[in-house]
Amino acid sequence: MSEQFEPNLVAFVCNWCTYAGADLAGTSRIQYPPNLSVIRVMCTGRINPLFVLNALQQGADGVLVSGCHPGDCHYMEGNYYARRRFTLMKDLLEYVGVDPKRFHMSWVSASEGAKWKEVVETTVNEAKEVGPFEQFQRNKINW
Repeated sequence: MSEQFEPNLVAFVCNWCTYAGADLAGTSRIQYPPNLSVIRVMCTGRINPLFVLNALQQGADGVLVSGCHPGDCHYMEGNYYARRRFTLMKDLLEYVGVDPKRFHMSWVSASEGAKWKEVVETTVNEAKEVGPFEQFQRNKINW
């Protein structure tokens, strides 16, 4: 793959933990790749798996879902639902031919700015490794 390819990634992050961890990384001036478009949700348990498919259809080269550590959810058990849902989602994506390196799930707390950096770097590097994703992109209609 060309060294010039920079993946376009979408991250769905929990408001209470991962978003705060990403904010901590920023305020601590921890440098990490700028390839992510972050979408803040109140809880990873509220993320519909269709959001992942839609992100891929809209041109994302990969998707990251990140929330509170299991047992620390602000909404008690939302991250347990997310973990179950996205484990199945990853298997489904692999079944339909999507490289598993295009979808990541992680747990980052509000005090883990350095871990956020590692998660982003891993996600970006694996997306670079597999290259641009054009499999699900919608065809543009020329009127």
